Amino acid sequence: MIVNMKKEIVIATKNKGKVKEFKEMLEPYGYEVFSLLDFPEIGEIEETGSTFIENATIKATTASKMLNKMCIADDSGLEISALDNKPGIYSSRWLGEDTPYEEKIAYVINELIDKEDRSCRFVCAIVIADGDNIITSFEESCNGIIAYEMKGDNGFGYDPCFYYEPYNKTMAELSPQEKNEISHRGKAIKKLKGWLDENS
Repeated sequence: MIVNMKKEIVIATKNKGKVKEFKEMLEPYGYEVFSLLDFPEIGEIEETGSTFIENATIKATTASKMLNKMCIADDSGLEISALDNKPGIYSSRWLGEDTPYEEKIAYVINELIDKEDRSCRFVCAIVIADGDNIITSFEESCNGIIAYEMKGDNGFGYDPCFYYEPYNKTMAELSPQEKNEISHRGKAIKKLKGWLDENS
């Protein structure tokens, strides 16, 4: 369905932060990355799945059928052990979709103020679909702890409160190159790139 996959791929998202990371990791290798920001005729795709893979599948298949192209979708989020793995698949919608992440992070830090277990992980699922056909999927994660305060101006979402112990920094304190090397999405995109290279 897609013409010359080597040159053009479509990511089924309108999240500017995600688009930036896909572009950073794939465009240096000759891939031209488009997203749903380039197709304003496509509205919001409702995520009704119960797992990251299910939501990525919904977004990939829906976008693929609407655009008549092979599409790639990412679904990702933060799981916090002490909060029963919340917010999980609801990470972007948690406490209200329009609630600024600064407020969401402040809530997280306050909820964990007396908790000994501050462990958490970022999860990313990527699905490639051609119409209703699921071609392949990948899921990766990155373990960390919830910081005691917000730090850093890079990244997006919950990055300022996700402390990555090997680097002694939050995700928002890492350079894009450092983050893409170890993050949940970075690791999943590496698998995606490997698949694209083998199948283009």
